[in-house]
Amino acid sequence: MCSIAGFFHPRACYLDAAESYRSILERMNLVQRHRGPDENNVMLTDRCGLAHTRLSIIDLKTGTQPMTKQYSGHTFTVIFNGEIYNYKELREDLISLNHSFETTSDTEVILECYLEYGPDFVKKLDGIYSFAIYNSRYETLYLYRDPFGIKPLFYSIINDTIVFSSEIKALFCFPGIQAKVSADGLNEIFGLGPARTPGNAVFVDITELKPGHYLACSRFGIKDNTYFSIHSAPHHDSYEDTIEKTRELLYRAVKRQMISDVDVCTFLSGGIDSSIVSSILAGELKKHGKTLHTFSFDFVDNADYFTPNAFQPSLDRPYVEKMAEYLGSSHHYLECTTTKQADLLLESVKAHDLPCMADVDSSLLYFCGEVSRTHKVVLTGECADEIFGGYPWFHKEQFLRAETFPWTPDLSPRKKMLEEGLLSQLHMDEYVQNAYQSSIAEVELLPGENEVETSRRRIAYLNIRYFMQTLLNRMDRTSMHSGLEARVPFADQALLTYVFNVPWEMKAKGGLVKNLLRQACVSLLPDEVLFRPKCPYPKTYHPAYEKLLTDRFRDEVTSSSPLYPLLNHAAVDTFLSSVKDYGSPWYGQLMAGPQMIAYLLQIHYWMTEYHVALCL
Repeated sequence: MCSIAGFFHPRACYLDAAESYRSILERMNLVQRHRGPDENNVMLTDRCGLAHTRLSIIDLKTGTQPMTKQYSGHTFTVIFNGEIYNYKELREDLISLNHSFETTSDTEVILECYLEYGPDFVKKLDGIYSFAIYNSRYETLYLYRDPFGIKPLFYSIINDTIVFSSEIKALFCFPGIQAKVSADGLNEIFGLGPARTPGNAVFVDITELKPGHYLACSRFGIKDNTYFSIHSAPHHDSYEDTIEKTRELLYRAVKRQMISDVDVCTFLSGGIDSSIVSSILAGELKKHGKTLHTFSFDFVDNADYFTPNAFQPSLDRPYVEKMAEYLGSSHHYLECTTTKQADLLLESVKAHDLPCMADVDSSLLYFCGEVSRTHKVVLTGECADEIFGGYPWFHKEQFLRAETFPWTPDLSPRKKMLEEGLLSQLHMDEYVQNAYQSSIAEVELLPGENEVETSRRRIAYLNIRYFMQTLLNRMDRTSMHSGLEARVPFADQALLTYVFNVPWEMKAKGGLVKNLLRQACVSLLPDEVLFRPKCPYPKTYHPAYEKLLTDRFRDEVTSSSPLYPLLNHAAVDTFLSSVKDYGSPWYGQLMAGPQMIAYLLQIHYWMTEYHVALCL
């Protein structure tokens, strides 16, 4: 993994002030160095500047970027963040078409594919990526992002210059780009957050390139092209064939994502998703005489305070122990303290450049830092619930008929924290409903489906575009902040596209949650793990954590805080003084009372650290 950044103007003369513009590129690299600590380089031409930091995973010696090729007397350059899992097949195809290669890297394959097939070559790629290609012949810059937004790419247009980067913080290195937030941005934070509307980067005049899109930037303007979208289609396979096809696609995804010139490991929670990925990977490594390293996460003394609820019915540790023994893996138990979790709330904001999933992020930030001490690549079980229907909102009628985002069915816990005048300016209910309606309008409905199936299809689409994107953002930022590359086999394009159109009676046959996935993996796991009820990512139940957050909030969010005038202080004080409900989340399944305090602390820090200017 890496970071990319740069700028382009079709009539610029950057070389006339080369020292100044190189300095900008170097600063952009510096603030993103955590994503690629192994190398960093810049390139400047009259019209374009490119910057790259590298985490060396494939072709450790000759994969340096920016990478340039000469073709028909012109220069073509690429900078790339990600992995192309089918690059070896593509390379063989290109060799048969008389292309030659100087490296063994997937980066060079991207550039040669562009030269052979043109801008739409991206449809041939299987991987996780954001990259930029500069065509000096036609003075055109192309920006690409993978189909599900696993890798980030932000941009801003200022005075006809397009500035882009892997993380928002690098955009602020370019003169004139400022941290301004309008009412829409506050609605994203307080109404939709920690999710975001696709393409919305919260800050004024900053956009996130949508998944499955690419930009073509030239003297003729900027064109946004869609190369991938989620399509609805009738499913004709039998149940038995569907199980077999699902198994085949899943195995293929995991085995492809093993590709690396360094050792890979897995996160192992003891749940079905991470256990499946770990089992396939462990089996493949054993064929080569290798042992899989697995990592699990928990909190110090958590077992002493845990109380089962509808969202988290059991602890993970017993299932982790069973799976580690079953796999024969070299397992590592990692624990986080409540103080460390609270301390890293602020660092999590820096990783995202935005408030995020509060302590769900901060704890994962800590765990990824620990894993990165020994590994550069990890495979995870993320995204299976979005694809196979593992969440409560796929099953319960109250969610199916909610006509809003099911992970945030009620905005009142958020709204009551805000000052009345601000609420009257935000029109939050209208903003959220507009985001919901515009998103479900994108869903292709099938005439043969009934009302309930139509609702599930819409929820599945929303899950992929909003909830899954939030989890992918969390995984990328928390891992890459420590130079760890996280891969997500369940977000494989072929697997997701296929399962999206599998009817619900197959996905949850017999009323069993994720039964299709379970049946596809019968031979991979012990039954007590394979048929275990879902438990999400762990969080702390230690009462000291809640008190720690409350004390910090009272100490930090004072009249000098930029967040202070936005709050309803009577409501906040009542909330801080009350006993928190751990079983009624205000976002997803994990963010309940303590996470509301943590989220507000993150907003306070974000507004302070980034000098956020409100434009209301």
